[in-house]
Amino acid sequence: MSSTGVVNAKAVFDLLHDELEAIEQEFGRETQSEVRGIAEIGEYLRAGGGKRIRPMLLLLASRLFAANGRMRASAIRLGAVVEIIHTATLVHDDIIDEAQTRRGRPSANTQWGNSKCVLAGDWLYMQAFKVTLQERNFRILDLLIDLTQQMVEGEVLQIERLGRCVSLDEYLDLIFRKTACLFSVCMRLGGILGGTTPKKEELLAEYGRNLGMAFQIVDDVLDLTASEKILGKPVASDLREAIIAVLEKCTPGQRALIETVMREGVFRSVRHEQVLELLEQYSGVETAMLKAREYAARAQQAIAKFPPSEAQRALLWVPEFVIARSS
Repeated sequence: MSSTGVVNAKAVFDLLHDELEAIEQEFGRETQSEVRGIAEIGEYLRAGGGKRIRPMLLLLASRLFAANGRMRASAIRLGAVVEIIHTATLVHDDIIDEAQTRRGRPSANTQWGNSKCVLAGDWLYMQAFKVTLQERNFRILDLLIDLTQQMVEGEVLQIERLGRCVSLDEYLDLIFRKTACLFSVCMRLGGILGGTTPKKEELLAEYGRNLGMAFQIVDDVLDLTASEKILGKPVASDLREAIIAVLEKCTPGQRALIETVMREGVFRSVRHEQVLELLEQYSGVETAMLKAREYAARAQQAIAKFPPSEAQRALLWVPEFVIARSS
């Protein structure tokens, strides 16, 4: 990626190609188990792919600082760790949501059952910490333990609020725990590997937090507006979190309609088109996307304080990618 070239997805992935490939291999090695069921589930989940945006953030954050061989090895190891943690959350998410598909394929719980997948998810969490211990860095371990606790607490809060309307503050707290905290920790980890200062680490964390908030808001909008074929998972699975703007403006009858979908978890008694009409009537999508763009702009403002470099330009571009994505 040249110093004056246009930043795009291909340029960013070309920049990180070797490291991302190494992370993929590390992921495969570290999710092997002598227990066949765990090994099969681990490989199935890894083969399902994904954007790998979390390890990408870690790599780019580390590249903001002087690189060395030791840092590269640690970045690859921790890149695999954050993807393993993310994968574990997806396993548990699909069980809780009773999802049938994930990334266009049957979800793991439909293939191996809930009981085995719960334990496989637990195993993945423990394996992530086992790999992390190879760094011999208590600061990194402390960050990942705190992260995992917040994510699990978020899952419990989400279950407790299942089937009812949530306030804007509750929604923002949920999506921080669900997504943004992991983005933030990925940026912190990259900075720690690069030997950053506490002040710069906070800027990295701010970038990750705001990017993650934007990412999840867009994800929730897509959950309502995209087709299942495009999104790769059932629509309406996150309806309870995606239409705060509409709920604050609609009539009691319209609110009851939305609550029906939330309670059922699918478009059964209420048609998908009816919800889309409400979104259009009250500019729900536009309001949500405006909020996402605000978070994306804050992320760019945080990373703009770092000196220009290939990594910095890539990180300035990522929020634009997040806002523009369609799946």
